[in-house]
Amino acid sequence: MPPLSILIKPASGLCNMRCRYCFYADVAEHREISSYGVMTRDTAEALIRRAFEFADGEAAFAFQGGEPTLAGADYYRFFIDTVNRFNEKKLPVHYAMQTNGYDVSDELCEILRENRFLVGVSLDGTGAVHDAARIDAAGEGTFRRVNETIAKFKKYGIDFNILSVVTEKTAKNTAEVYRYLRSRGYKFVQFIRHVDGFGDAEDPTEWSLTPKRYTNFLKTAFGYYYDDIMAGKYMSVREFDNYVMLAAGRPAECCGMNGVCPANLVVEADGGAYPCDFYVLDEWKLGSVRDASIRSLLESDTAKRFRARARKIDEKCRACRWYALCRGGCARYREPAGEDGLRLNKYCESYLEFFPWAAPKLMTLARMAAEGKIR
Repeated sequence: MPPLSILIKPASGLCNMRCRYCFYADVAEHREISSYGVMTRDTAEALIRRAFEFADGEAAFAFQGGEPTLAGADYYRFFIDTVNRFNEKKLPVHYAMQTNGYDVSDELCEILRENRFLVGVSLDGTGAVHDAARIDAAGEGTFRRVNETIAKFKKYGIDFNILSVVTEKTAKNTAEVYRYLRSRGYKFVQFIRHVDGFGDAEDPTEWSLTPKRYTNFLKTAFGYYYDDIMAGKYMSVREFDNYVMLAAGRPAECCGMNGVCPANLVVEADGGAYPCDFYVLDEWKLGSVRDASIRSLLESDTAKRFRARARKIDEKCRACRWYALCRGGCARYREPAGEDGLRLNKYCESYLEFFPWAAPKLMTLARMAAEGKIR
């Protein structure tokens, strides 16, 4: 049996914030049941039992939402105790959580620290950019509260990184956002492109990221990234780190950058299993961990259909000189699908301009990484 990594939504789409661009709120609106509430102990136990029946080598459990902290400290205490009970093979176990940082209790912080969670905190850069989109239920900006949570994580010694969503507004302020994150001393940053809602591709919102604006974002942010490395001030930016890996002939660690959807395992609060966080939709449900093994879920006809769908790469894409770096990209940016499969990546023209400009620098960084000169 292989190692196993599961993304869990313990509080389904429940959230104490109302981010204006939330992709999961859109996903929830496109299925019969929008929210499954908080995962019960019976479902958590079934999930964990199935996981250790399947896993070998190691097991990883990541919690996301919605907002996963809403499941409460007792949920995580029970989950970890149950993992320890079912982990008869004594496999290494890794925990992670992605939080909006709005309200993380001291009790939960103790659990995160004691069990060495790696926590991702959503912070969209400067206060002006962050508060424009990431608001609470009262419509107020959350920048101050998120920074208070980050200070709390530092106090408790919790390992964390930063996740920033790149919207049109972010991209208009790329330099300010990058410089702000760097000035705060963050060592690991992940920029995630805004995801249009299903049906929004032809009718974009104010947050939709245009290819032209994304090109400018890539060039500006990568320019800072490259200059910082050359000056011995490396800040990890996940997307750019992965391009360096690809330039070196290695596979990317981020599934969406390898061009093939592997059908991962995402488990909703009711135990329903899906192949990708972007596709927690009724049509892509693989089954439930309550009544099916992990192997049967991953080998289901729906999982096979999901993988096959992403393998259909447009011939124009395959013939492109930059295919080795682009790989066609994540399926979610190739929606909506037509009769012949997924379309060309929405940001194809961005890459056609970015890669010729960045390629020499990427090769330089690939050589430096091979020589252990990037730290």
